[in-house]
Amino acid sequence: MPKGDYAVNILHDENSNGKIDKGLILPKEGIGFSNYSSIGLTNRPNFKKASFELTQNKTIKVKVIYM
Repeated sequence: MPKGDYAVNILHDENSNGKIDKGLILPKEGIGFSNYSSIGLTNRPNFKKASFELTQNKTIKVKVIYM
């Protein structure tokens, strides 16, 4: 990948329907974002917080969160 700023987003599509199944606001299925260990109404992900600079090969660990 070219050098630059990136963010990682993961969705565990548990029922394989190709959609983000939501409750009232938050997803019912597992989601994860780079640089986040928890999410919620007051800690919503955005690119600035989730991004990291890629300048060389790098391994990113993303915690998948189930609500």
